[in-house]
Amino acid sequence: MKAKSKILGPRQLKKWVETARKKGQKIVFTNGCFDILHAGHVSVLEFSRSKGDLLVVGLNSDASVRRLKGPTRPVNTQADRALVLAALESVSAVCIFNEDTPYNLIKLVRPDVLVKGGDYKPSEIVGREFAKKVVRFALLKGRSTTNIIKKVSK
Repeated sequence: MKAKSKILGPRQLKKWVETARKKGQKIVFTNGCFDILHAGHVSVLEFSRSKGDLLVVGLNSDASVRRLKGPTRPVNTQADRALVLAALESVSAVCIFNEDTPYNLIKLVRPDVLVKGGDYKPSEIVGREFAKKVVRFALLKGRSTTNIIKKVSK
């Protein structure tokens, strides 16, 4: 399967999810900016995929990343970030969202499992009410896009 075919708009994603559910497949959802892909990202994506049959990744749009991370971010465009994510074996589908949180996307997907980083308290996890189960992932220490940018900028 070509990576580009895994990048879906909300309407396409809704149909994709319906088809997967009819097949009895367990859908996992996670989200993030995934600006500069690193080992921490790969770890959370592989962990997420291990929790079900299919992994949907909600990807913050460029505008959303700027609002959350500041005017110098993202480093890579949403199209490039989506393509890199979609090329990973663990990722089944990628959908870009413009809001600051993936609330509406999680509501659309209604995942069997919602995965979020361990830096979030369960009560802070957006969209948890739409998931059958919420799982937190212990982040890899020292792995972050911000740290990579700081290293490169020195």
